[in-house]
Amino acid sequence: MRSPNKISIIIPVLNEEKHILATILTAQKSTNTEIIVVDAGSRDKTCDLALGTGVKVIASERGRAIQMNTGAAVASGDILLFLHADTLLPPKFDDMVREMLQRPGVVASAFQLKINGTPWGLRLVEWGVDVRSKYFQLPYGDQAIFCKSEIFNKIDGFLELPIMEDFELVRRLKSIGKITIIPSPVLTSGRRWLLRGILRTTLINQIIIIGYFIGVSPTRLANWYRGRKLR
Repeated sequence: MRSPNKISIIIPVLNEEKHILATILTAQKSTNTEIIVVDAGSRDKTCDLALGTGVKVIASERGRAIQMNTGAAVASGDILLFLHADTLLPPKFDDMVREMLQRPGVVASAFQLKINGTPWGLRLVEWGVDVRSKYFQLPYGDQAIFCKSEIFNKIDGFLELPIMEDFELVRRLKSIGKITIIPSPVLTSGRRWLLRGILRTTLINQIIIIGYFIGVSPTRLANWYRGRKLR
């Protein structure tokens, strides 16, 4: 019997000791997978915790796009799944990933999004993400985007931008095929929305997208997104 396609799960990290262990342990509940943690200079216990689970940990320059490309370069899987360090995959995710990429015309996919938190505003965010993902084929990085490694290499991976790297990847994937959404959700941390406020975070996200579309420099957008003064 032919073994299932191998899945390489690539997790970019920087000081994620509060989340990385749960993320890895959830991802390990799978068959024929490898997990590659790509660290950009963490100063906490992120790497020690990851190494303790037996996964591969490699070093990289800082920048999520750079880290994910670095992980993809050493991955041995037929499928690449890019996972945020604070996001938990659903049970039997590996079966769902393989099945989805066998569908005709599908070049990439991602999961529905559930945000960990009780405020009702988070449910509205989830609804908006669901609409955007399903009807416009625009999942973002916190939804665990995945594709076949040959497709990823064909489009030359992530553009090494300081922000919007997931948007650009999806845009290029859409140009060659269909992007689908698995109805089983990943569970991502609500820390970003809860720290800045749900409405403010949502508005910032939309302004960043508009700015990117009208040609504002990704470096300027990244600085603004992180609360740094624009020059």
